[in-house]
Amino acid sequence: MKKIPPTPSDSQNPSTDNTVDLPKLSQITERRVSARLRNPGQPDPVSHLFTIVPKADTESLLCHACETLASLNVMTTDLAGELEGSRRNVALAIQQLAVLAELLVNRALDNLDLPGGLPEAPSNSPR
Repeated sequence: MKKIPPTPSDSQNPSTDNTVDLPKLSQITERRVSARLRNPGQPDPVSHLFTIVPKADTESLLCHACETLASLNVMTTDLAGELEGSRRNVALAIQQLAVLAELLVNRALDNLDLPGGLPEAPSNSPR
């Protein structure tokens, strides 16, 4: 099989490459985050793409969050199985955070199910 060497225009002109200017991206992100923190009442311009029904009840929101986190758990576990080394460790760390968040959401759902919505008292508390 004949090997075709790259043309000089392909390898010597990085400006046509699809690279991201990280410092510029960081500045843009910092401005948006800072503006959002200064004025929390201002709608996030990105949030107009996906919206949540304004009158959604807390239990429904938590149920959907729990299902989303469970899906994230499965996806990251599958991904980690295909990776090696430090990339696998990163995927497993993301998976552990998803599991932790899922546990927190499940506890919030349990608290909503209690009579009056009161938090559960610890059963082994010392007196």
